[in-house]
Amino acid sequence: MTVTNTPNGFNLNDAGRRVVVDPVTRIEGHMRCEVNIDDDNIIRNAISSGTMWRGLEVILKGRDPRDAWAFVQRICGVCTGTHALTSVRAVEDALKITIPENANSIRNLMQLSLQVQDHLVHFYHLHALDWVNPVNALKADPVATSALQQSISPHNPKSSPGYFRDTQNRLKKFVESGQLGPFKNGYWTNPAYLLPPEADLMAVTHYLEALDFQKDIMKIRTVFGGKDPHPNWLVGGVPCAINIDGVGANGAINMERLNLVSSLIDRTIAFIDQVYIPDLLAIAGFYKGWMYGGGISGQSLLSYGDIPDNANDYSASNLLMPRGAIINGDLTKVHEVDLTDPEQIKEFIPHSWYKYPDESLGLHPWDGVTEPNYKLGPNTKGDRTHIQELDEAAKYSWIKAPRWRGHAMEVGPLARYVIGYAQGNKEITEQINFVLKTLDVPVTALFSTLGRTAARGLEAQWAAGKMRYFMDKMVANIKSGDLATANVAKWDPETWPSSVKGVGFTEAPRGALGHWLKIENTKIANYQCVVPTTWNGSPRDEQGNIGAFEAALMNTKVERPEEPVEILRTLHSFDPCLACSTHIISPDGTELTQVKVR
Repeated sequence: MTVTNTPNGFNLNDAGRRVVVDPVTRIEGHMRCEVNIDDDNIIRNAISSGTMWRGLEVILKGRDPRDAWAFVQRICGVCTGTHALTSVRAVEDALKITIPENANSIRNLMQLSLQVQDHLVHFYHLHALDWVNPVNALKADPVATSALQQSISPHNPKSSPGYFRDTQNRLKKFVESGQLGPFKNGYWTNPAYLLPPEADLMAVTHYLEALDFQKDIMKIRTVFGGKDPHPNWLVGGVPCAINIDGVGANGAINMERLNLVSSLIDRTIAFIDQVYIPDLLAIAGFYKGWMYGGGISGQSLLSYGDIPDNANDYSASNLLMPRGAIINGDLTKVHEVDLTDPEQIKEFIPHSWYKYPDESLGLHPWDGVTEPNYKLGPNTKGDRTHIQELDEAAKYSWIKAPRWRGHAMEVGPLARYVIGYAQGNKEITEQINFVLKTLDVPVTALFSTLGRTAARGLEAQWAAGKMRYFMDKMVANIKSGDLATANVAKWDPETWPSSVKGVGFTEAPRGALGHWLKIENTKIANYQCVVPTTWNGSPRDEQGNIGAFEAALMNTKVERPEEPVEILRTLHSFDPCLACSTHIISPDGTELTQVKVR
C-alpha cells in the first residue's frame, strides 16, 4: 500500500491535503481511497473507487442458466458459495422449482459455515492488525497475558504462561530476522495503537490459532459440496446424495460424514465462545472512542434476509436472518423489502465507468446494462494508467451506485443486527444488550466503526448456533426416512416456458446479495449481480448522495496522515470485497477479449 499526500484536492470546496491510499490492502480485490484532510487532520471529503471492471454479466449472456452458478461463483475467491446459492435460487425462482427439505438444511449449513469462517478470518487476519500491534507484543509478560486470558475466558484451555511465551518467541524470531511476514508494513509506532503489550500478545496468539482453525470450518462445505473454495451446487437442490448405510466410496453422505460435520460445529461454537467473542470485547474495551465514529451512511440500512427455516418459503417470517430496511436512523419503522419491485432497487452510473441509454436514470437489475465506459474527468490528475487524484465530479469508479427508494444504504452484519434489534428479534436483542452492558455504552454505540466490527462477531456466534440447529433438524429428517436432496422434475429445458425471469438472494457475509436474470428460449438473456460492496462501496449518485464507505470516513480524526490507520480501520470494518463488485480490464482501458457463446 502506498500513501500519497498532495497539496489540495480538485474539489475546490474541500480545502486541505489530499491523502491517497492505493491499493487498500487486506481486502478482496482492488480498491482506492482518497480523502481531503483539513488543518486539524479531520477528513472533510472522501471518495472510494473500485479500480477493476466486473465482466461476469457479459460472459453469462447466451449460456445455460443451470450452469450460471459455476461462473458467478468465480466472482470471488472468498465468499464463493454464496454467489452460487444466489444463482441457483434465481434460476429456481424463474422456473418455479422447489427443493427438498434436506437440501434446504444442507444449503443453510454451507451458508452458515461460510458466514462463520468469513467473519473469523475478517476479524483476526484482515481487521485485527488495525487495532493490534504485534511488535508491541514482544514487551508483554506471558504470566500477565495468561492472567488476562483467564479473566476474560476462564474456560479456554490454552491459557498457560508457557503457551503465550512460545508465541512470543516465534514472534521474536520474525522481528530479529527483519522479516515480519504477515505483520509486515504495519504502522507499529503509530500512537493510534492503544492496547497494552499483554493484550497484543494474546491477540497475536489467537491470530495464529484462528489461521489454523478456519481451514477446519471449510471441511463442512467440502463434505456437502465436494471441495472448497468453489464447492458444487445444483439447481433443484444439492449435488450430494445421502446413504446412511454406505461407506462413502460413491460420494454419498453417510454417518461418518455427518458425525464429522457435527464435531466441527461443536468445535466452531467453542472457538467463538472461548476465543473470538472474549477477544472482541477485550479489544473494544480499549477503543471505546471508536464507538462514536465511522458511522452508518445516513443511518439507512438494508437486509434481504436469509436462512429459510423451511424449504421453499422465502417470506420474511420464515427467514431466521432478518429482512427489512431502515431509513435515516428511524428504528421505529422497518420497511418491507421487495426485490422484484422496480421502484425499490435501481442502479445509477453518473460517477461509474459504465454507459446507459439515459445516464440520468437508474435501472432495476432486470433491465440492467453492463457496458464499460472508461473516461476520466477533466480535473483528474495524472493519466489513464497513472492516476494521481480522481475527479469526484466525474466518473471515478467501476462500481455502480445502487439505491433503495433513492437512498444510499449500508448492508452487512451491522445492518442485519440493527434491523433485527429494531424488529425485536429475541436472540439478536439479547446479544446486543449483553455487549452494551459489558462495555457500558449506549445503543448509539452500534452506529460506529467498532459497532460494525462487533456485529460481525455476534453474527458469527449466532450462525454457529444455527449450524447446530440445522444439523440436528436434518438428522431428525433423515431418521424419519426422508433421504431426498434434489428435485430434477424440471431439469429438461423442454419443460421451461419460452420467456421467464427470476431473482435470487442471500445475505452474504458482507451483506445483501442479489442476482437477477432473464431466460429467453432456454438461454440467459440478461444477468445482473448487485453485491454487498456495490451497496457499501458505491460512488455518488445523480443527486450527489455518497455511499457507505465514503460517508463513514467523513469527520474522522487521523493521528498521522502519512500513516492513516484510521482510514483502514473504518474501511476494513465493512470487510470490502471489491472482487465481487468489480472485475477484469487492461491497464489502459482497452478491450482484452471478446467472448462468443455458441
